[in-house]
Amino acid sequence: MAKVSRVDSRTRRHKRVRAKVAGTAARPRLNIFRSLSHIYAQVIDDAQGVTLVSASSLDVELKAEMTGKKKSDQSKLVGLAVARRALAAGIKTVIFDRGGYKYHGRVKAVADGAREGGLEF
Repeated sequence: MAKVSRVDSRTRRHKRVRAKVAGTAARPRLNIFRSLSHIYAQVIDDAQGVTLVSASSLDVELKAEMTGKKKSDQSKLVGLAVARRALAAGIKTVIFDRGGYKYHGRVKAVADGAREGGLEF
């Protein structure tokens, strides 16, 4: 029997979460993707299939703040940025989609930053 990779396991967990979580126009989904080096957050309206706002650790406007900080601190800045952009777009409440990752570390830091920035979930 072949060994199941970590990516496949995460994908299965994410599909399980996505079966229960869907974003609407009234309450879009805040999705997280975590790579080894960076973190990405998107606010998605699944009814229309569009990304409303996004932020990542690769954003040019966040790069100056992120230099010399730990990845978890960078993740909190991404959460604050996505919350600021969502509020500017008129989005106050979202559904949190952890993307199959544990609610721990960088994923939790993004959630804390988004809540601190004014998003409700």
